[in-house]
Amino acid sequence: SLKNYKSLDAHNIPRVLDFPLPKTQGDPETDPVAMAELRAKRLQATAPKNLVDPTHSLDHFYGALLRGGTTQIVHYGDSPTTADLITADARAMLQKEFGDGGSGFVLIARPWAWYGHRGVEMSASNWKNDIAGSAQFRDGLHGLGGVSAVGVAGATAHWRLTRGASRGTIEIAYLAQPDGGAFSVEAEDQQLGEVETAAEAKAPGYARFAFPAGSTRFTLRVTRGMVRLYGADFRKAAPGVVYDSLGINGANVTLLSRAFNGRHWAAELNHYKPDLVIINYGTNESGFGQFVNGTWAAEMKEVVRRLHAALPESSVLLMSPMDRGERETSGDIETNPLLPRLVMIEARVASETGAAFFNTFEAMGGEGTMGRWYTAEPRLVGADFIHPMPAGAKIVGELLYNALRDGYNQYKLRQLKDTANNQ
Repeated sequence: SLKNYKSLDAHNIPRVLDFPLPKTQGDPETDPVAMAELRAKRLQATAPKNLVDPTHSLDHFYGALLRGGTTQIVHYGDSPTTADLITADARAMLQKEFGDGGSGFVLIARPWAWYGHRGVEMSASNWKNDIAGSAQFRDGLHGLGGVSAVGVAGATAHWRLTRGASRGTIEIAYLAQPDGGAFSVEAEDQQLGEVETAAEAKAPGYARFAFPAGSTRFTLRVTRGMVRLYGADFRKAAPGVVYDSLGINGANVTLLSRAFNGRHWAAELNHYKPDLVIINYGTNESGFGQFVNGTWAAEMKEVVRRLHAALPESSVLLMSPMDRGERETSGDIETNPLLPRLVMIEARVASETGAAFFNTFEAMGGEGTMGRWYTAEPRLVGADFIHPMPAGAKIVGELLYNALRDGYNQYKLRQLKDTANNQ
């Protein structure tokens, strides 16, 4: 009877599941159902209090982790995630636990000086970035990450992976379009191939190349005409987690509910097929009471509706904003008064749409957290009381990881119980 349980623990998650089991009428030594029930009761005391998922909408994600292979997470956020803060730490812990599937999606060129992706060094020249929400192109065709890089012959992009792979692939996402130009891709100064982007109509395009073992340096060059590119996706041949950090500076929920063309975004999502999509907005909206009290909930519901329509099997997690501090006339740093209401509204939207909800605000300490973080040594948040310092971002990344890990443990217990009941 214990064989099934052991097979469900292949990833060696910290064993909150292991504790002495008393002899009862349903002997846990011989009765797997009794064993599962006792374990579930003990685990309930350590359940993730700030991760709410009553309909088990995260089960698809947990199942992907349990099966192995590649598990992909797409995390949409605002300014902290543009520098891969929070996401980089969550990624590192998930990849340590479940395997490293690669660096994932990286933009072609930096739209902001602070844009970055941990594990990838990048530089580029002669590109014009077009950013969803303030785009020159009003077609809504912004790829997976919300940024188009437009370049003509001579534009180049360079990436260096600081965590090399013995084998893997690089995939360039672009817009196929009438009169599109061409670009080439190199690894270690050896050309992997050239891609023509010309097409009869505008549509997402992808060009994937296997690269030689041990490659760490990659170059993209526009060789002819004008191209519109979205990003490079780096994958290892080995199974594991791929965690895409897709932050847009100043973003709010309408980026995904309105600025993204619905059909185009659905096609992009279907190509990457994420097992979990995290929607992490709210900080910027918390400065606009009429929006929060009026249409913010409807906009978030539209985002979830779009995701469920495009990815009916995938898990969706609404992740609340962090605390946002404001200095009062007294000199004290207090929580923005609108932010707790926004968090409450988001929790309700998650419940009504069948999405999971992670209460970042409460997990990090609730009201007054940014005031405490600003006076901490070392300081955990910047002088705007909004943007975390790397040490603060690591705390939030760990909170998210721990909640998902604990949810995964509970999922394994339910799988064990279901297996035992069906025997």
